[in-house]
Amino acid sequence: MTKPTLADLTAFSAVAAHRSFRRAADSLGVSRSSLSHAMLALERDLGVRLLNRTTRSVAPTEAGEALLTRLAPVLRDLDEALDAVADARGNPSGTLRINANESAARLLLRAAVPRFLTRFPGMALDLVSEGRLVDIVEQGFDAGVRLGESIPRDMIAVRISDDLRFVVVAAPSYLAGRTPPVAPDDLRDHICIRQRLPSGKRYRWEFSKHGQEVTIDVPGALTLDHNGLMAEAAADGLGLAYVPESTARDRLDDGRLVTVLDDWCPFIPGLYLYYPGHRHVPAGLRAFIDVLKEIGREL
Repeated sequence: MTKPTLADLTAFSAVAAHRSFRRAADSLGVSRSSLSHAMLALERDLGVRLLNRTTRSVAPTEAGEALLTRLAPVLRDLDEALDAVADARGNPSGTLRINANESAARLLLRAAVPRFLTRFPGMALDLVSEGRLVDIVEQGFDAGVRLGESIPRDMIAVRISDDLRFVVVAAPSYLAGRTPPVAPDDLRDHICIRQRLPSGKRYRWEFSKHGQEVTIDVPGALTLDHNGLMAEAAADGLGLAYVPESTARDRLDDGRLVTVLDDWCPFIPGLYLYYPGHRHVPAGLRAFIDVLKEIGREL
């Protein structure tokens, strides 16, 4: 039996964790075909089938699960040992993968990313911005950034922004001659700009006041999937929009938009960077968190 290399075992662990050759290849920075060939070679060298493959998925066999159980702590210990060396040098290296929505990515790019990459030249940052909430472990990310209320409970979270709120906005020209809504139910008599979520579902506007929560499936002929476009459409007089206050701030300041239902739009937990609490935290992620905390103390 040919003894497998560390690279082969690491690749097998990634495929088993992701249950996908494509996602594992992305996390390792290799092509899907080369990863598939490497796994076939590993199985041939060991003389046992490690992975069950179908056209849609891949999963460890019983032998693969047994190997993974013994392999996981070994790879974790190795990662910790290498990180200890990086810490001693004060210079972590490698690639840090972070998943965030667009607004969170913009926030990171303004301050944290430039400082992090300047301070740690051995690090590369792969920042993926997408609207849908993903399983960061399954998708091979080191961390994610989302609103506090969206973070899974088994994650460790680090605050990176103040609390925020969503507001209902409209152009003065739209409200001219109309009775402004004073309660969420009044929205049923207005033209609203609806929102399509990344999941494909339409967002139902959510409000809260003195412990009372109300959800409204607002009427409207126009549906958009981007907060910036919704604020722009509202400023053009196309109807009421429900967007983050920060998205509408410039138009609110210059009078192109005004808010309604303010007392039904409370603040909610802001943005947090989060990561799995049950896994070893790589040196690069710890360094990025330190940068975030440093910036937070300066504000």
